[in-house]
Amino acid sequence: MPYDILIIEDDVFICDALSMLLQKEGHNIDTANTVVSADLKINQSQYDLLILDNLLPDGKGFDLCRKIRAKEDLTPIIIITACDDEAQIIEGLEAGADDYITKPFSTKVLFSRIKAVLRRNKQSGYYSAGFAVDYANMTVKKDGQNIMLTPTEFRLLNVLLKNKGVIVTRDSLLKEIWDDYEYYIDNNTLSVHMSRLREKIGSENISTIRGVGYRWED
Repeated sequence: MPYDILIIEDDVFICDALSMLLQKEGHNIDTANTVVSADLKINQSQYDLLILDNLLPDGKGFDLCRKIRAKEDLTPIIIITACDDEAQIIEGLEAGADDYITKPFSTKVLFSRIKAVLRRNKQSGYYSAGFAVDYANMTVKKDGQNIMLTPTEFRLLNVLLKNKGVIVTRDSLLKEIWDDYEYYIDNNTLSVHMSRLREKIGSENISTIRGVGYRWED
């Protein structure tokens, strides 16, 4: 599965090498070489993973990591740095990084860490700018505020998120609800549930494909 990855690294050689290797793996790669440019791209786009160097020309990656987490943005972050001091590693993890890799590193190790971080993130929830869903605890937050969803609304949201960017037909949604809750929901009731879901989380992410179904848009 291709992922959107932002590499934040001022060493041109490392940045280009990582970009090339990850593109060969099928991922979509964007790059930044300063804190300012990275912050701008993060605010403009949604990424599945950030690979972040700690020492950048205009600041520390740790500080950028803290800023990202302060916005309730839980996009996975892997910090790469030449410093292997234990205190630095602890600081990076406490800043909100999901993993920490010291230079020089094996590309096989990096790829393994990337796969592990993305796998954990996919299993635990969905995260976008200001929006977080915890599948395990069935909780939803928007801009740091809890959103109360009914079990049916949460299930509908779950199906849309796990198929983001893909049209989910009304028949598929009806089947999902029937299989999980074992009670009958017709097309009109589905429309009501979807309307209430939109009211609670905002309508900008759920597109209606007239006569077909719905699609989640990041």
